[in-house]
Amino acid sequence: VDHVLCIFPFEPALLAQHGIDATYVGHPLAQVIPLVPDKAAARSALGLSDDDRVVALLPGSRGSEVAHLAERFFLAAALIQKSHPGIKFVVPAVPALKAHIEQAALKVGLNRNLLIVEGRSHTVLAACDVTLIASGTATLEAALFKRPMVIAYHMSWLSWQIMRRKQLQPWVGLPNILCREFVVPELLQDAATPKALAQAVLHWLDSSPEKITDLNEKFTALHVDLQRDTPLLAAHAIEQVLHP
Repeated sequence: VDHVLCIFPFEPALLAQHGIDATYVGHPLAQVIPLVPDKAAARSALGLSDDDRVVALLPGSRGSEVAHLAERFFLAAALIQKSHPGIKFVVPAVPALKAHIEQAALKVGLNRNLLIVEGRSHTVLAACDVTLIASGTATLEAALFKRPMVIAYHMSWLSWQIMRRKQLQPWVGLPNILCREFVVPELLQDAATPKALAQAVLHWLDSSPEKITDLNEKFTALHVDLQRDTPLLAAHAIEQVLHP
């Protein structure tokens, strides 16, 4: 490898430790997602009103994730609904997994104020007040939409043991890794109980405006840091390799 183009600002220093040249070129999502998302337009597109309290549930885009997380998320949603009866839940489902997600909701008995849509994850994230979300790239999308979130993950026992041994830093969720602190909670494996997930979401829903504003400022700074002229920087780095 002569040169690596990096989408996260911390990567070049890590690669340099192994003698690999790298250039940070920004993250493509930071160009796609607006710095100030249009919440009202997103809600209108989903048939939601400005006055609705909305929680987005994103249990993952892979079958294994949905199998481990969908039912937990819906059980948590049912608990949240007991405290906030009028709250609405929206789930952007990968088309191939929509039926599995619908079955999980049916199994839990969550059918009131629940909207499951195919795809449209960006619209859902722009529309929500808080998201309960599987760890992965979607958490970065949620951060770029400046949304409070609860990051969760659950996997098989063996996979969890392997992952824990490989973990080199205290954070798993991309927003926390990039901010270098626990700006949002992470509930992983045995900690990801429906009750704990519900309590963490309720904590955001009941948070002071100042706490939400503080998170918004952190995520806006992150967005700006990831927003680079990626094509120009990438082209310049490639040119330096081809014509040193």
